[in-house]
Amino acid sequence: MADLYNYIILLKVNVSWLNKKWATVLLHILIWLIVFSLPYLLIRYPVNEDRRDPDENGFFLMNNLTGLLWIATFYLNARVFTPLFIYTKKNIYYILTLVVLFSVIMVIHFFLFTHLIHNRPFILRRSIGANLFPFLLAIAVSIVYRMIRDRNKTEKLLQQTQAETMKSELSFLRSQVSPHFMFNVLNNILALARLKSDQLEPTIFKLSTLMRYMLYETDEERVLLQKEIDYLNSYIDLQKQRIGGKVKLSIDILPAESHYEIAPMLLIPFIENAFKHGTAHVKDAQIDITMQVVNDELNFVIRNRFDALDSNEHKDKTAGIGLNNVMRRLKLLYPDKHNLLITKENGWFVVSLQINLQQ
Repeated sequence: MADLYNYIILLKVNVSWLNKKWATVLLHILIWLIVFSLPYLLIRYPVNEDRRDPDENGFFLMNNLTGLLWIATFYLNARVFTPLFIYTKKNIYYILTLVVLFSVIMVIHFFLFTHLIHNRPFILRRSIGANLFPFLLAIAVSIVYRMIRDRNKTEKLLQQTQAETMKSELSFLRSQVSPHFMFNVLNNILALARLKSDQLEPTIFKLSTLMRYMLYETDEERVLLQKEIDYLNSYIDLQKQRIGGKVKLSIDILPAESHYEIAPMLLIPFIENAFKHGTAHVKDAQIDITMQVVNDELNFVIRNRFDALDSNEHKDKTAGIGLNNVMRRLKLLYPDKHNLLITKENGWFVVSLQINLQQ
């Protein structure tokens, strides 16, 4: 599988030159050369020089000059007539334009025939029959060419727009996560300051470490999972200093292998929510956190007791900001590669999240 992936990447690199303008022009020239060469490659000329048509050279020159008319018809219809008439549904004007164009081509063809062919008379009906099919073929192919080109251009523009929109939305969601987190931590520091706790200084140091991570690491689309785990552990340490022994904690976050990556600040809202609503005014408060990676899948489960009758939980307008944001980010960053289940049952608030970390 890895070899196939590397081959696909190499193939994309090798054909990337086709997007260059000069490569497109060269490709068009090559295609036209093939088109004009096919009739002569398929025709078997007589070996006997005495049986050769005296007008053969004239026909050869006339056919190639007429072929230039088909090239002109192709690009004129693709670049001018199709967007001007077909896209605007001016069908009558389009048909009249094609009739005029074909008439002009027939006049040019008559001029070429009379000056290059000396032993045969010009027959209008036969000439129309010989030139109508290549004319209609050039028109039909040019229409298809223009529509496919415009469709690809539109899809490319749409993809770029969606990518920019997603990037802006993710930046917005991430910017909402950080202030919400800071609000909670500063409340913790305020509580320690009021208590004049000896833990204030190490708490501020921990906060500076977290700030450094948030400022210098989270601008990337992906960060090492182990760095995110260190960040979570630091945050949990801050919360332990605040709650002391009032809450029963069970933390089982296993280290991750060095190659795993994850979107930054993705798991912290769940932990913030657990400490915010699973500690105050909760009887037998308890928070359980487990996280491990098995077979490229991150398994994250966090449980906390909550008081369903706590009115402060319903009045807090900021509650759920982090959860709503992380759910939105999961949909944007891991479509069809994650499973999130949030339940409230028997006084427990449970979050179960699985993410496929395979690159």
